[in-house]
Order: sequence, then C-alpha cells, then structure tokens
Amino acid sequence: MENITLGIGSRVKHPEFGKGVVIQVYADAYEITFIDYGTKTILKTFAGLEVLDYVGSELDLVSFEKVERVFTKLLRRITDIQETVPIGSRWRGGMMVLEPGDKSLKSKEIPIDGFFHKIVMVRDRLRVMEQRINSSKLEEDEKVNLQQYITRIYGSLTTFNILFAEKDDYFVGDSK
Repeated sequence: MENITLGIGSRVKHPEFGKGVVIQVYADAYEITFIDYGTKTILKTFAGLEVLDYVGSELDLVSFEKVERVFTKLLRRITDIQETVPIGSRWRGGMMVLEPGDKSLKSKEIPIDGFFHKIVMVRDRLRVMEQRINSSKLEEDEKVNLQQYITRIYGSLTTFNILFAEKDDYFVGDSK
C-alpha cells in the first residue's frame, strides 16, 4: 500500500478477509471490520491491503466503532437480527459423531457448521432475553435474579467456546 494514512470510513479489500471498513486508526495499524470475519487489526505496513474508497484522516470526527456500537446495541434491542459469527477454521466442514451406548443402534452424524449455527442462535436469543428483562417493568430484585440465571446458562455453554473463531464471541459465565 502507498504511503498514505487511511481515515476512519475508508473502504478496503484484504486478500484473505475480503471487503472491510476502517473503524479505528492507530500509529502502526488499522482496526478494520470485515463482513464475514468481524474486526481485525491490520498493520499499516501490510502490502496486500487494497484501498477501494479513501477517506482522509483529517475528516475523522467520530469513530465508526462508536457509531457501530450504538447501532448494534439499538438493532439488538429492537430486532432479532443475528450477527455473523465465524466458526473456527479447524471445524469448518467437520462432522460430529454421536455414538449411542447401545451398540445395536447406529451412530448419528451431524455437520458441525449446523450445530455451531444453533449454538450461536441460542446465545443471541439469550442476549435478546437479557435485554428484554433489563428494559422490562419488573422489580429490580426480579431482574437481578433472572440475570443470574442467564449468567449461569452462559457458564453452562462455555464448553462450546472451542468452536468459535474469535474469543470475543465466547460464552462467559459467572467467574465465581
């Protein structure tokens, strides 16, 4: 890439991650949100980054990351839209094999990608439930009680964190 500094909002194309938008600029790197791969930090010295739409850094008034965070929070609150969460590359195209204890029964194969999608749907629906509880007219102690149950559910689902490509997408339970 040329000796230019991209500003927030510049559109780029990465050879592995595809198209993305610069959401943060650092001294030595860009934080870029890619459609299918989420947010990645790319060094400014990376030669494979193609500039599709240049926005000068002098125009940066508000971080797109902050705007994105506000819109994401708003969309999650009022819709059931799910974000694209990538499965770990080692699991893509894999199969889960369920072997019954009774050897006279056949085993069942399930595509890991489909299973992963259902796990992500459970997580997203828990988040929606959490938001609806927080915005409900329930008494504060009832909200806290329900929040504790949701946190325990997240904790029960941490086993599936190995399937996620990014740690930011992991289930996080109670740390007690």
